[in-house]
Amino acid sequence: MDELATFFERTSTIDAPLRSVWERIASPEGINDEMRPWLTMSAPRGVGVLHLDTLPVGVPLGRAWLRLFGVLPFDYDHLTIAELEPGHRFHEKSTMASMRRWEHERCLVARGGSTELTDRITFVPRWGLLWAQPLLARVVAAFFAHRHRRLARYFARAH
Repeated sequence: MDELATFFERTSTIDAPLRSVWERIASPEGINDEMRPWLTMSAPRGVGVLHLDTLPVGVPLGRAWLRLFGVLPFDYDHLTIAELEPGHRFHEKSTMASMRRWEHERCLVARGGSTELTDRITFVPRWGLLWAQPLLARVVAAFFAHRHRRLARYFARAH
């Protein structure tokens, strides 16, 4: 692993069956709902609908723009799905305008009628942002905690 990389992991139990959780996290609506109100993400040009089950694996897909408060483009994710196990796992390996390395691995495991969801994040900021890496680590970790809470809340309302 890159000695400059920051790594963290977050696991939550979602009170819903694995298939329902996967359908939600694989859809553009679910992805953006998890990130709201802070961010939304567009699909790269030419991709059409950004649904995990339909994306090619190992092929750079282009820029998925991140919009602050759903409006202001401030960064992009040059998106590549490196590995995909539909219904269970994806591993994104990308670069961003702000990150020379960005990896997001999300795994889902059935636990009875619930789903254990684990996000593993690894990132290295671009050289100009290395000074801010400790702050970025806290912000990214808080953002993924927010995403887990939003997803859990979505399924709590659905019951």
